[in-house]
Formats: sequence, structure tokens, C-alpha cells
Amino acid sequence: MSLLSKTVSVALLSVAIAGVLYFKASGDGAAKAAIPGAGVAPAKSDAIPAAKPLPRLVDLGADKCIPCKAMAPILEELRKEYAGKLEVLFIDVWKNPDAANPYNINLIPSQIFFGADGKELFRHEGFFAKEDILAKWKELGVELSGPGAKATP
Repeated sequence: MSLLSKTVSVALLSVAIAGVLYFKASGDGAAKAAIPGAGVAPAKSDAIPAAKPLPRLVDLGADKCIPCKAMAPILEELRKEYAGKLEVLFIDVWKNPDAANPYNINLIPSQIFFGADGKELFRHEGFFAKEDILAKWKELGVELSGPGAKATP
């Protein structure tokens, strides 16, 4: 690895850490309002049954962060493959710092696993491969695979 590569890597890491620390320190309690759908009750309708709460994976990162960019296609695959079984949410902490405050993260990317009841089950910092994410859900007792499988905490 060249000196230039090492310098760029250290600089990017420093910026990421500084950004997370800044966003963590500048919280104001209004973060939930910045998260789409957070704290908003769905409209009631007799024609549409209420949706059952789903387990949720929240990934906190930034679209300019290299490991975060590597996570993006994984998150999209999970969102598509497990629609109706798993909610996948990405929060860009550089574009929307207030949305990250309630999660108390130390660095990006961070993945937080929540049960259908909303309780945090596990958190991971850094890149997390799709196979490892699915294995962690299974370890946590949430079955996502198989046709018609139900995701249960």
C-alpha cells in the first residue's frame, strides 16, 4: 500500500469518526421526526388490515463512506428479497444527522437489529456481509428464509 493510499485512508477514517462524534454531540431530541414513518400512526381503514410489525434492520452510514457504499447493494437485496418479512432502513448520518441521534452510534456503518416488538437485539459496526446478516437474524431467532416463512422475533 503506497504512502498516498495510507494517507487517504487515514484521512477518510478521521473524517468519518469526526462526523459521527459531531452528529452525536449536536442532538436535540427531535430526531424521530426526521425518520420517515417514525412515530406516525398509519391511517385506519376498514378495507386494509393493519400491518403486523416486522423485524427491522437499521443501517446508519453515509453515501460517501466506502464501507457504507459497499453495504448499499446488500441492503437493497435484503429489502427486495425479504419484503413483507423484514423492514430495512438506511439513514445517511451526514445528510440527516438528527435521525442518527437516537441510535447512539460510534462509527459508520453501523447496523442495528430490532425485533418486531421494537427492542434492540444486536448491533454491529463496520461492513457486514449479507450472509452474516442473515446468519445473525437466524441466531437471534428470526426466521426469514423459505417460501411463506414468517419473521418472528
